[in-house]
Amino acid sequence: MFGIVNYGLFVLSGVLLNITPGSDTLYILGRSISQGKKAGIMSVLGIGTGALVHTLLVAVGLSALLARSVLAFNLIKYLGAAYIMYLGVRAWFAKGDGLALKTLEPDSPLKIYGQGVLNNVLNPKVALFFLAFLPQFVTKDNPFGPLPFILLGLTFVTTGTLWCLLLAVFSSLATAKLRGNHQFATLLNKLTGVLFVGLGLNLLRAKAAN
Repeated sequence: MFGIVNYGLFVLSGVLLNITPGSDTLYILGRSISQGKKAGIMSVLGIGTGALVHTLLVAVGLSALLARSVLAFNLIKYLGAAYIMYLGVRAWFAKGDGLALKTLEPDSPLKIYGQGVLNNVLNPKVALFFLAFLPQFVTKDNPFGPLPFILLGLTFVTTGTLWCLLLAVFSSLATAKLRGNHQFATLLNKLTGVLFVGLGLNLLRAKAAN
């Protein structure tokens, strides 16, 4: 079908991979718990958009360049790590005012969405994952060009987005009653900051393929 093989296995594998906790999951939980359902949902949509960008990059072959170029890989890695650690530092120094991070309070839904996009796009490990995962389900004599990669990417992003939306909604609802607690808000700001900085440091450990 359109150059795709073992589509059912791809869907099953994608679902299992999506429900396995990773950096995107932790980022969404951090946003949802600290700033509520709307922020969590916008983060999910941003990360989903970032995953679509990676899908297109794989489809046109740019991710292969990233995999081969140590310079390009490291550039994206350091930009992504710096950005997410910057968000972590902002959260750490935010004052507890309910669970809305005070320094992040002016952020519009569009800005939160954009941060989600950058969090995903500036992670070279995501690009390499798509580059390694998608081709396994495309026929070797694929006559459809980028189409099967795009269809597989859309499938993966759809299942991942649905799962992450559930995480965002339920995690925000679970902490809704705590949002007026100043001490809990301050503690959570610190934990969110540590989480984001940790994600950035983990990204710095990524290495380009040899």
